[in-house]
Amino acid sequence: MPHPLSWEGFAMVAKAIVTAIIVFTIAMGARAQETFRVTLLGTGDPQLRVDRFGPATLVEAADQKLLFDAGRGVPVRLAQIRVPPAQLNVLFITHYHSDHVSGIPDLWLTGWLPGGGARTQPFRVIGPTGAKELMANLERAYAADVRIRIADQKLPAEGAAAIAEEFSSDGVGYERNGVRVTAFEVDHGAEIKPAYGYRIDYRGRSVLISGDTRFSENLIRNGNGVDLLVHEVAGSKPELLQNIVIRRILDHHTMPSEAGMVFSRTQPKLAVYSHIGEATDAHRSASDDRGNRGGDTEDVFGSAASGRGLDEFRYY
Repeated sequence: MPHPLSWEGFAMVAKAIVTAIIVFTIAMGARAQETFRVTLLGTGDPQLRVDRFGPATLVEAADQKLLFDAGRGVPVRLAQIRVPPAQLNVLFITHYHSDHVSGIPDLWLTGWLPGGGARTQPFRVIGPTGAKELMANLERAYAADVRIRIADQKLPAEGAAAIAEEFSSDGVGYERNGVRVTAFEVDHGAEIKPAYGYRIDYRGRSVLISGDTRFSENLIRNGNGVDLLVHEVAGSKPELLQNIVIRRILDHHTMPSEAGMVFSRTQPKLAVYSHIGEATDAHRSASDDRGNRGGDTEDVFGSAASGRGLDEFRYY
């Protein structure tokens, strides 16, 4: 029997979740207009991989484009789907590990440039306590660049400004034109606080983004019956589980068997993995941007349940 914390455990979990497809469409009539779209821009972890960029999920609802986390390479992914960074309404942050925020300077400043959409309004960020400090420090770090571009390129100063909003408890953190975003605390470990997930609701449709977390009862309470559940996952080959470094990493994440319990209890219409972490004893060999990895999670449980960059889920 596969070890419950191993990648082989994914094969068991896959039977318990709904098969994910690259484009998931629910039609409500031949003339229905699209109302809700979720795109996985990055589904990786801190490891350097060209086939999985850093964590980032784009939710488009009504007239709004909401981004959840901004990991490595997110502006490139946005360019691939023809969404200029300047068109983003809000960036939501789940927590402050570097792999979830390292793309913010690129996202923020590129969106201000003509090639990124020439934003003329402040860059808006919402996150748990710490968002204001993060953005204030980034503004200080890039002050010279901003000053030079205002003087040299005559770019509007307002477009380089950043507005950060914070919260410190569960609740609705954003509501506009029928789109509601609810933040809820998750358990990423005793020292990794704050850490939150988000639920997005619009016109009877819903998606939950777990953020980084261990098995979380609070997530289950907030995720009951959602249309789409985007959940992190981590695992390792059984022979590596005794390595203390690997154990420390895995102890902060959701194992395949635990994810299966989450899906069983929340009963989402569709579940997909993101922030897919595989603890290894050596760096992976290089892989190409088509995802030809030569034997890892996909060989165990298939691409259906494992989210890939640019996977898209549409609802009508």
